[in-house]
Amino acid sequence: MPYGPRVRIAHVSDCYLPRTGGIESQVRALAGAQALAGDQVRVITATPGSHGVPTRSQLLDGALIDGVHVHRVAMRLPFELPIHLRTKAHVSELLTAHAVDVVHVHAGVISPFAWGAIRATHELAIPTLITVHSIWGPLARPAFRAAYQAGRLSLWRMQVSAVSSTAANLIADALPGLGEVLVVPNGIDPDQWQVARHPRGDALNVVTVMRLAPRKRTIALLKVMALARQSDRRINLTVVGDGPVRSRAEKFARDHGLAGFVRFTGRLDAAEIKKVFASSDVFIQPSIKESFGLAALEARSAGLPVVARSGTGTTDFITDGEGGLIAPDDAGLAAALVRLAGDRDLLEALTARNTSTPPTQTWPVVLEQVQAAYLATIARSGT
Repeated sequence: MPYGPRVRIAHVSDCYLPRTGGIESQVRALAGAQALAGDQVRVITATPGSHGVPTRSQLLDGALIDGVHVHRVAMRLPFELPIHLRTKAHVSELLTAHAVDVVHVHAGVISPFAWGAIRATHELAIPTLITVHSIWGPLARPAFRAAYQAGRLSLWRMQVSAVSSTAANLIADALPGLGEVLVVPNGIDPDQWQVARHPRGDALNVVTVMRLAPRKRTIALLKVMALARQSDRRINLTVVGDGPVRSRAEKFARDHGLAGFVRFTGRLDAAEIKKVFASSDVFIQPSIKESFGLAALEARSAGLPVVARSGTGTTDFITDGEGGLIAPDDAGLAAALVRLAGDRDLLEALTARNTSTPPTQTWPVVLEQVQAAYLATIARSGT
């Protein structure tokens, strides 16, 4: 089917509202931007809504949220796990009842619902774009290669993409013969993150926004902070976010003399995060498995220089000495903080560049890239 000006799209995501997180928030934003652009957009998810598990008619009809039809293929499970034992059957029924031009599947490292839905789109011969929102590490790559070969997915003619060039290259290396892995980045409205900044005094006020979970390396960040303060005692840190390692992190800060210099705010909404950005000097991202780094992009849009590790998706919009500093290891992160604390001219130059130059990952640009990916998906499927 040719790609026209008004496209019928079904996004598939394990998690969606009312859950909040990286993938679900980005899927919501993308679906909303496409709906505003005139596309007919649906979301198919395994996340229950506020009214619990839907009836069959509620599942088929969906609910209109922010101009997007949301269908919840949910079942009663402990902790509302986003899985369903009959994923393929229900997704097939939905896509038969509501014809679409392309299905856009959003997957992380573990996305059982998304991968189950792919089997439905294959049987229905619907052009399918798979966007991987995670970094395939050394353990994940062999597992995906085995699944890819065993499931004969190479014969399914689906288009694979990732949210950054780093993530795309890892997928291409893991699955030789896959063909080009497209880059479909996350999007942002930079105007929503502009702030009137008013940093406090001579201290270097560092901020991070993340889920306090092991893969985000919260404890490693505190070790970086402790190392940096050995060289410059003017460095402070604000940690925005919540998660399973928060109590451990707070204890680590107390036990290592950081309690007076590290502040844990808990989870904040966007307006509150902007207030923290306004009084901060630098954003730090300690994760080494960051496929994109949306929080870092939001901070960069607020004018904050970004300090991050190399080998992450963040390097698609931050290069060393241009928009921030990129470090090869944690010692390098600490050294970057010390450098910025002692070199105010460099700090002001990086801040001025980020303030005056918006990022390229804006919604108008990203929508064009997504449309190009849909065209490639349709061409690859032969429909």
